[in-house]
Amino acid sequence: MTDGTDSPGEAREADGGHDRLVRADARRNLDLLLKAALAVFATSGVDAPVREIAEKAGVGVGTVYRHFPQRSDLIKAVMRNEVDACADAAVSLSAEHEPGEALSRWMQRFADFIMAKRGLAAALHSGNPAYEALPVYFDQRMIPALQGLLDRAVAAGEARGDVEASELIRAGAQLSNLGQGDDPAATRRMIALLVDGLRYGAGVKG
Repeated sequence: MTDGTDSPGEAREADGGHDRLVRADARRNLDLLLKAALAVFATSGVDAPVREIAEKAGVGVGTVYRHFPQRSDLIKAVMRNEVDACADAAVSLSAEHEPGEALSRWMQRFADFIMAKRGLAAALHSGNPAYEALPVYFDQRMIPALQGLLDRAVAAGEARGDVEASELIRAGAQLSNLGQGDDPAATRRMIALLVDGLRYGAGVKG
């Protein structure tokens, strides 16, 4: 017989469910804020007013400052978020496509990442020590992600085996940074040519 009240266990479960919803909402709001900041930085530069970022994200200015007290905190978070998204895409692409196609699609995804972060260039190259750790983070996330894709493509005979992921990352970044005002489609064509070059000599045993 019960009195209609929740047991302690039920209460904890209900509270836990509420907490999970709150955390999920907070994560979504943070994601929206980071995407809005990236878009604003791309069009207005890294010195754009915080109010512009907040309005685009649909949050209050106070929310921005609560998460990111300093502008450099926001810029670092935007950069790390984009690095993570690009690196994590390697897993889904590997699951959905054949090795050569997965490699090709990831390189295009990487080119999009490089083009999107142009809005952050002024800050990242400013010499501000707040950004010193970002290149290391970039390498730690991107190079293993690409190496896994490259290894699969080599094993499948769809890419040559004498290229390292670190070399391919640098080549892709340089191509993506050429002519910053160019049509993105032109950059994607160059990346496609780079990937085509990986197929030369594929499957040949040295």
